Amino acid sequence: VARTPEAVAVQAGTQRLTFRQLNQRANRLAHHLQGMGVTTDTRVAICLKRSPDMLVGLLAILKAGAAYVSVDPAYPPERIAYMLADSAPRVLLVRDVALPNQAGVPVIDLAHETWQDLSVADPQVADFTPDNLAYVIYTSGSTGQPKGVMVEHATLENLVHWHTETFDLHAGSHTASVAGFGFDAMAWEVWPALCVGATLHLPPESVSNEHLDELLDWWRAQPLQVSFLPTPVAEYAFSRELQHPTLRTLLIGGDKLRQFNREQTFSVINNYGPTE
Repeated sequence: VARTPEAVAVQAGTQRLTFRQLNQRANRLAHHLQGMGVTTDTRVAICLKRSPDMLVGLLAILKAGAAYVSVDPAYPPERIAYMLADSAPRVLLVRDVALPNQAGVPVIDLAHETWQDLSVADPQVADFTPDNLAYVIYTSGSTGQPKGVMVEHATLENLVHWHTETFDLHAGSHTASVAGFGFDAMAWEVWPALCVGATLHLPPESVSNEHLDELLDWWRAQPLQVSFLPTPVAEYAFSRELQHPTLRTLLIGGDKLRQFNREQTFSVINNYGPTE
């Protein structure tokens, strides 16, 4: 933010936010959250589709000192209700969506930004340490009820440093975020990019991961150097023999790679998942 305030932090179609704009919007929302009693180790649930607003919300939660709980709006209502009850968030961030909220958690709708008059200065967080909670990510629940894995800032910082050094992500780089909102791979898509000043490209909200051809057409049109694709999506791209004109490194994860028929023009690395 200080070095390259006018560089593009996030781009989604015709929508774009510079690092200055992203920081200012997140700071205002963070002050609003703090006014609602949000502080260190407080959980704040966030349920949005992929969008610049999603990044504003995530960053604001961390700037307030709190931890975010990613809730994918595509989840079944029963799973959403369980996650909200289990994580006991102080606040729930949404945008134009009604959710099962049996716990009566206060809701902030980012479509109606009523905190625009608040300060754009960085909020202060007392007694903050690397051991404080950064986010809670829920398992799939394939072996029973989903379980919330608590990830601390020190762990996330290690991931950011390793990722940016290993894959040469730096200011001016271009990367993407295509992982599902409740999938832990989103952490290594978003935070390394923002921490080093890279541009993060988001697919249009109308293009979901179920629309593979549309998603891959969009993906190939972005000037990416490093990018993640869920393993099944990558396998589909390999089966179609799709190349990418600028990609240097493709990260995959979420499952073992079963189909890899020929060498690509980019490195393919199975990161599996950051929580593991």
